Amino acid sequence: MLNLLSWIILGVIAGAIAKAIYPGTQGGGFIATTVLGIIGAFIGGSLYSFLTTGALQLTGASFSIPGFIIAIIGAIIAIFLWGLVARRA
Repeated sequence: MLNLLSWIILGVIAGAIAKAIYPGTQGGGFIATTVLGIIGAFIGGSLYSFLTTGALQLTGASFSIPGFIIAIIGAIIAIFLWGLVARRA
């Protein structure tokens, strides 16, 4: 239960910072920000794992300063991909 709560907190923070950094306007409120932040943490953690170990595995960013940075980068990627999908729909 504690892991789930920490992932939600990490997702909220990473999603909010990514939305502030990413140029333009993005739709969605608190829930969309949280979901994109959590997805971003997994994207960032998986990309980091792939770049450092060469193995593609689904993992999330850790709850640390580097983990926050990785989660924010992943959330920016998630916002970008969501913008591509939403634009085509």
